[in-house]
Amino acid sequence: MKIARPVSDAPSSWFKSSHSNGAGGECVECAHGVGGVLLRDSKDADGPVLTVRVHAWRAFIRAL
Repeated sequence: MKIARPVSDAPSSWFKSSHSNGAGGECVECAHGVGGVLLRDSKDADGPVLTVRVHAWRAFIRAL
């Protein structure tokens, strides 16, 4: 896991959970990148991006 602005991991499109109500609350956006799953704060699109390797993301989702 790393926190950085993606360069080669530039995603084609960011998306939010279908459970996001769009009311401007605290949301996390996700994207598929070369290095894994990219995560960012929807209120700070130019801020830091967290990259999580695919196997770690799958384990996280299974644990939920």
